[in-house]
Amino acid sequence: MMFSGLWERRSKLNKQEKGQLIADLKKKFSRAKTVVFTDYKGMTVAELTELRSLLKKSSLDYGIVKNTLARIASRDTAVEVAADTFKGPVGVAIGYDDPVLVVKKVLEFTKTHEKLQVKGAVIEGKLCEQREVKEIAALPSREVLLSMLAGVLQAPLSKMAGALSATVSSFAYAMEAIKNKKVINEQ
Repeated sequence: MMFSGLWERRSKLNKQEKGQLIADLKKKFSRAKTVVFTDYKGMTVAELTELRSLLKKSSLDYGIVKNTLARIASRDTAVEVAADTFKGPVGVAIGYDDPVLVVKKVLEFTKTHEKLQVKGAVIEGKLCEQREVKEIAALPSREVLLSMLAGVLQAPLSKMAGALSATVSSFAYAMEAIKNKKVINEQ
């Protein structure tokens, strides 16, 4: 989803247009699991378009916001904790599903485009500084973490199943031995 009408719009907006833009951005902020704030100063339009394309492939949004409108839109959302971040040139990357994915994608882009700087992020309602954002990007993806958890949970269960199987087998062998002993004694 693109930020309809909000991105790169430099002309004067009337009150109705501003209200619509604020409402649209508020919806996005309300749905967002992660919002990454960037300083795009010095980047070309082509580089910003490349970033948008990269993020769009993963169902993520990126755009430049008017600080005043973004501050208003952030009220009563998880992004409100970052209202002070809306100063100077601010680009916003928004992720709706996997909280770590948008952070990873933006930092991946900064490796080849040094002009883009990460200012911070709001991840699941928590304001994170630049240092914390980099630490979060180093985490495995949600799917990898879930598979690791499944493996950890599965190991004790398979050991317990093996122990129970061994106990049942031992019991069966003991019963067979008793039966054979009785048969021998009766002969």
